[in-house]
Amino acid sequence: MPAADAWRRKLRTARAMGDLCRARLLVSWVPFRLWRERLGPVKAPGRKSEACSSDPRRLAGHVDRAAALLPFATKCLPRAMALSWMLRRQGIPHALVFAVRPAKLRDADGLHAWVEADGAMILGELPGPWVETLRLE
Repeated sequence: MPAADAWRRKLRTARAMGDLCRARLLVSWVPFRLWRERLGPVKAPGRKSEACSSDPRRLAGHVDRAAALLPFATKCLPRAMALSWMLRRQGIPHALVFAVRPAKLRDADGLHAWVEADGAMILGELPGPWVETLRLE
């Protein structure tokens, strides 16, 4: 059974890598208005299989591991998008949050995105302050 668990973990990380690649391509090449719908509300929770993890933090860990394995850098938005897609496939309620730094503190990286589940930030923790501009639940 431990070998099967290891295989499932590797498969989830591989799926996260695919989602990260897809998210990076969308962010880089397609206008936001054309892919915003793909980030929409979570559908009603479905049936979860035993092979799927229902722990949002564990899925966030797979996204972080996948990002470390890819040969290119992934910023917060593609990571948040990938995790959001993974959580949606599992039927896990969450929020994808877009934010900006207050005008007086804004620099080259004045935009940020993160994912919240169960009332806590599970991916994208970065010191603020941040002003929410869009929350997709």
